[in-house]
Amino acid sequence: MTQRQQPGDRPTLDRIRRWNMACWILLGPLPTAVAVLDESSARKYGTLGLLVLVALCHVVVLTRPDNPVLGRRAYLAVLALVLGATSYSLDGAAALYVMSLPQFWLYTRAPRDAVTLSGAAAALAVFGGAIGQDWSSQFRTGNLVVTVVAYVAGAGLGLWVHRFIDQSNERQEQLTEELASTREELAAAYQRQGAAEERERLAREIHDTLAQGFASIVVLAEAARAAAEGDPERCAQQLISIEQTARENLAEARVLVGSAPKGAVAAGSLATTLRRTLDRFTQDTGLTATAELPDIDLDQHTRVALLRCMQESLANIRKHSGAATVGVLLSASPGVVELEITDDGHGFVVEDARGFGLDGMRRRLAELDGELTVTSSPGEGTRVLATLPTHSQDRP
Repeated sequence: MTQRQQPGDRPTLDRIRRWNMACWILLGPLPTAVAVLDESSARKYGTLGLLVLVALCHVVVLTRPDNPVLGRRAYLAVLALVLGATSYSLDGAAALYVMSLPQFWLYTRAPRDAVTLSGAAAALAVFGGAIGQDWSSQFRTGNLVVTVVAYVAGAGLGLWVHRFIDQSNERQEQLTEELASTREELAAAYQRQGAAEERERLAREIHDTLAQGFASIVVLAEAARAAAEGDPERCAQQLISIEQTARENLAEARVLVGSAPKGAVAAGSLATTLRRTLDRFTQDTGLTATAELPDIDLDQHTRVALLRCMQESLANIRKHSGAATVGVLLSASPGVVELEITDDGHGFVVEDARGFGLDGMRRRLAELDGELTVTSSPGEGTRVLATLPTHSQDRP
């Protein structure tokens, strides 16, 4: 049936036309050719020539639709004339008209053209059969009735199918537009999510590095000012610590803005870095620290995560715990590495803890399929345990 063709419809429509041509030749021209064999030579050969002509025209239009000589409308006009001539030769050609009727819908673009051309063909078929006999004979043989009924039924069915196809195409266009809109919204949502995740990552990195460094600088500066007059040697030491912390913050800032390689831990040096961090902590705070830090070969992401957990834990101990002693234990078992930081401070209620530090550590470890366990209660000190799966090589 005629329809508003979509880009992907061409193969299907061509396939339908080929099937129609095969059925039309088998059930239209061939039976008509057999029926005309009993006629006189002039009628027989004339009708056979017309059938061959219209069949060849059908093949040309089907295989070369863009040829400049025979267009689809011209072919349908030839078909209508052949139907009239054949009806004249056989005193009616209702069967051939019925088999030819789908072509008027397959080879036109608009329903109006299909209705008009199929109506003209029906009129030619009726009048062609009536030329050699009266109208009563047409009614007796049923050619007129069958042709008219076929035309009316074909027009009604064709219009209904065309309307159905139009509605389907409109629905498809609507769904396509909705799909495109949904994709755009989804892409925007992914972009917003990515931006939010990146902001969260930067906030965590800034909190774990720059913010902690600046907090240390403030504490050290206050201590240096207090010792400036009474303990010059202690003041000088504090100033050295301030300088070292500022340099480390500068290096971390360069990492964050992308002007330096990521990762604050060199390959295979986690134990050394943790030891240096703990020594700086004890030097700045005067607390007693014990540590068991064996050399463990870990991937870069795991080393950085453990270092950040230790830095955050030590910062919390300095600011909140009131502890005198700190313990750090690094251990590994098949497939798992654990970092434990304990203190003998006044502790806290874990469920009531609010702040970015613990949540940031949990998220960082969760990104690596790890886990953070915090155990504490008022007056009992605090234990922070970071657990991560081990990887022999760096992740991409």
